[in-house]
Amino acid sequence: MNEYKKIIRSAKVRHTILEALRFIPDKQMIELQYRIKMGRKLNLRNPQSYTEKLQWYKLYYRDPLMTKCADKHQVREYLASRGYGDLPCEEYGIYDKPEEIPFDKLPDRFVIKTTNGSGTNIICTDKKRLDIQSTVTELADWLKRDCYGLGREWAYKDIEPKIVVEEFLEDKANSFEGINDYKFICFNGKVYYVVFDADRYVGHKRSIYDADWNYIDVGTDCEKLGDVVSKPEGFDEMKKIAEDLSSEFPSVRVDLYWVNHRAYFGELTFYPWTGYVVFDPESFDYEVGQNFKLPEKLIGGGIAKK
Repeated sequence: MNEYKKIIRSAKVRHTILEALRFIPDKQMIELQYRIKMGRKLNLRNPQSYTEKLQWYKLYYRDPLMTKCADKHQVREYLASRGYGDLPCEEYGIYDKPEEIPFDKLPDRFVIKTTNGSGTNIICTDKKRLDIQSTVTELADWLKRDCYGLGREWAYKDIEPKIVVEEFLEDKANSFEGINDYKFICFNGKVYYVVFDADRYVGHKRSIYDADWNYIDVGTDCEKLGDVVSKPEGFDEMKKIAEDLSSEFPSVRVDLYWVNHRAYFGELTFYPWTGYVVFDPESFDYEVGQNFKLPEKLIGGGIAKK
């Protein structure tokens, strides 16, 4: 899957190339990307695997609520409407331009992210060591990025790019670096799988479990952690939250953290890994796909909510 990354090592160059190819229609571009990244032809007429159905989801499902929930700031309104207004961490501010960020008034540690991006995060653990000018330059570059054009992920298309500054979360009792990420793969309001990510920024490792925290021996594109993590203290609570938040959608991954004995919201991800994750064994892609029931009713070139 990552052979193209070995050829073009710079993420910025890869993004520039994809933006230059923006003229290619979505369907043709997605078919091309799928062939390159997955190593097989995309079946859109009768998609069977999880990754195939995610490509179909990009092209044909059009629920405006997805755009609000993919927005790193606007999603807070959805959380509040579902009774989870206290689930996100504290937001220090939202800004149109990086020059507007009052760095002198921020605490020593914080997180900066863009409302429409994926992987566009800056983790500041010591403000005195932060290169503010480089940070401003990088954020300005991210704001200009056509995030929709990169993977043709429809939910990101109409998000107004802004900058969000949030609380830095720390779990001192964690045996891994940083905080643990629990990604609940849900279909129509039911959790089917949980992806556990640890050491996200220093030797990223991953394990996959079923909905009852039974280990599944499946590999992806990062190091396999193995069956070494006990069911987390707040698993049942997080599972309930994930099912509540996912009930409006045919498919969504609900990303949560468990820090200092309470749950925190991460994000709602409608196209996990842009739909280009290579599972080992490949049969797991089809197993997950069996649980993803695609909606059927077409409205205005898209799909209506069932």
